Amino acid sequence: MTNIWYHTNWRGKAICLLLLLAFVAAPIVADRYLLSVLILVFYFAYLGHAWNLLMGFAGQLSLGHALYLGLGAYTATALWTLFGVGPWIGVFIAIPVAAAAGMLVGWLGWRFAIEGVYFALLTIAFAEFTRIGFDHLGITGASAGLFLSVSSEGADKWWNLGGGPLLYYYISLILAVAATVLVAGLRQSSLGYRWLAVREDPEAAQAVGINIFRARMIAMLISSSMTAVGGVFYGFYYRNLFPSQVFDIGRSIELILAPIIGGLGTIFGPVVGAIILTPLGEGLTGLMQSLGINAPGAKLIFYGIMLMIIISLRPDGVWPWLARQMGLNGSRK
Repeated sequence: MTNIWYHTNWRGKAICLLLLLAFVAAPIVADRYLLSVLILVFYFAYLGHAWNLLMGFAGQLSLGHALYLGLGAYTATALWTLFGVGPWIGVFIAIPVAAAAGMLVGWLGWRFAIEGVYFALLTIAFAEFTRIGFDHLGITGASAGLFLSVSSEGADKWWNLGGGPLLYYYISLILAVAATVLVAGLRQSSLGYRWLAVREDPEAAQAVGINIFRARMIAMLISSSMTAVGGVFYGFYYRNLFPSQVFDIGRSIELILAPIIGGLGTIFGPVVGAIILTPLGEGLTGLMQSLGINAPGAKLIFYGIMLMIIISLRPDGVWPWLARQMGLNGSRK
C-alpha cells in the first residue's frame, strides 16, 4: 500500500484524502435516506473487493459468493438469537465457518481440475444446495426467516450493533477503507504477483515454480473470509434473514457488479463501481415506489443494461479510463 501511495502523484493523493474527508463528514449534512444509500455504497465496495480478489487477481470466476455471505450472516445472527453472543464475537466464528466452505469448494474444484465456467457452476451449486438446506433448517427459522430480537438486555447498544444508521455508516466506511488498504497491500506483495501469474498463464506460472493450487486456495480463503464479515454486517443491518434471499444467485450477481463495472483486477475499481451503480439502482427503486409501480425485477434489469453499456464502451471498466482522464499514475491500479 505504501508503494502505491508513494508512486501516486499529488493529484491522486489529494483526491483520495478529500473523498475520505467528505465521507467522514457526510453525516453532518446528509439525511437518513442519503446515509442509507452511502451505507450500501460502502457495503458493495467492500464485497466487491472480496470477490475481485478471487476473480480479478487470481482469475477464478465464482458466481456463488452468496454462500459465504449467507453463512456469515446466519452464523452471527443465530449465535445472537439463540445464545446471546454479540456480533463482535460472532464474526470470529462466522469467518472460519465461511472460510471452511470456501476451502471445500476450492479443494473440490482445483484438486479435480475444474476450471472456468465449470468452476463457476460448482460455486452456484454449493450456494443453491445450502439455500435448500437452510429452507428446511428449523433452528434458523427455515423458510419463514430468522429475525433478530431487540427485546433482550443490551440489544440496542452499539457493541451489539443495535445503534442507528450513523453507527452502520461508519462501520461500513471502515470496512470499505480497510478492504481497499488490504487489497492494495496484497496486490503489491509476492503473493499478489503469484496470483497475477496464475491468472494470466497457469502453465507458465507452474513452470517457474508457483504452486497454483496453493495460490488459488489462499485467494479463496481470504475472499470467503472477507465476504463472511460482510454477511455479519448484512444480518445485523437488516435484522432479518431469509434463505431465498441471502443465498440466492441474484445476491451473488449483485455483489460482483461493482468490480466488473469499475474494473476487474484493479484496486479502486470496486469502489468506483459501487459509487456509480448503487445510487442509480436505489434512485430507480425510489422513483418506481413514488410512481406506485411494483416491478421487483426492475433493478436487476437496470443493472444488466448498465453492465452491457459499460462492457461495450469500457471493456476494462470505468476506473482505468477515469484515472487516465484525471491524469493519475497507475491507472490500472
